[in-house]
Amino acid sequence: MTPRERWGWRARFGILVIDKDPVAETEFWSLAPPGVGVNAARFESPRRPGTDFYGEDPGRRVAETPGISTGLAIFGQMQLDAICLCFVTSSFLGGITFDERFGELGKATANGTPVTTGAQAITAAAAHLGIQRPFVVVPPWFKDEIIDAAAAYFTEADLPPSGIRRFDLGTGWATMAPWQTWDAGAQWSVRPEDLYRQIRRGVPAGSDSVIVAGSGFRAIEVIEPIEADLGIPVLTSNQAGLWQCLRLANVHAPVAGGGRLLAC
Repeated sequence: MTPRERWGWRARFGILVIDKDPVAETEFWSLAPPGVGVNAARFESPRRPGTDFYGEDPGRRVAETPGISTGLAIFGQMQLDAICLCFVTSSFLGGITFDERFGELGKATANGTPVTTGAQAITAAAAHLGIQRPFVVVPPWFKDEIIDAAAAYFTEADLPPSGIRRFDLGTGWATMAPWQTWDAGAQWSVRPEDLYRQIRRGVPAGSDSVIVAGSGFRAIEVIEPIEADLGIPVLTSNQAGLWQCLRLANVHAPVAGGGRLLAC
């Protein structure tokens, strides 16, 4: 592939990525079709110890977080076609109204560039594929509060999970609380073969799909093997985020390795 094919002459996207996440931009770039460019901006977590994460207006709280608001404003000067917030935790804890509010405020800050979120992209992709009963797999750093919020979010979106599972990093991590694993580098320790096996073992009967939620959760390698072996579609945060950005840019290009969602 030539450098010119990776220049965004067909579409250009911006992604907002939380601090140490090494996965989101890598997976966006891995799946992006020729002629589509991806630009990343990083931000610190909006949550501060001892403070209320959201308050009464969660969309505004996150949109006005310094790193996010700066990223949106700079992206608004870059002639982008779409922007995606790669931070599903904010959507899960803030609910579907968070996505709507953040999109509205983000678009205004980004000089009119359309803005979506990773969780919003997943629900749109699920509707596109006719998914109704997904098995949801979340990262090892999601604490129980976030897992419960994820189940409530998908239920509110008419996607009641058939089951929800936290990825198990193995015995070397067993003594750590979930939220401690992120700081200890768990994002670099997720292996596709382990994710594949845990999905295969854990998917409940009656599941019509698998959703791997978490932009920092390495997952795209398992999409097509799971779809082939289980016969059901697989959605991941970054795969769905790219798909949503492509839709916003009105770009229709099949993507190798992107599963059913990106096949057409």
